[in-house]
Amino acid sequence: MLNLWTHALNACRQAWWVEIFTAQPKCTYYFGPFSGAQEAAVASKGFVVDLEGEFAEGITIKIDRHCQPDLLTIEHDTFKSLGA
Repeated sequence: MLNLWTHALNACRQAWWVEIFTAQPKCTYYFGPFSGAQEAAVASKGFVVDLEGEFAEGITIKIDRHCQPDLLTIEHDTFKSLGA
């Protein structure tokens, strides 16, 4: 459950989010919100371990401030096949 401070930060687009890209499967994952970059960085290690446990490859991490994304998991191969 989000604490009130993190909820307020997210509402005004000041919360921190972990954005993880994987090459295989080709996906983008969002984790958050977090009240600070350091908190997000520490949490990202666990997310990477989980993805590696699911055999994800080519993992890239970005920690950034923005509002909550509409989708928390985006499967890019699915969108490509829908447009074909």
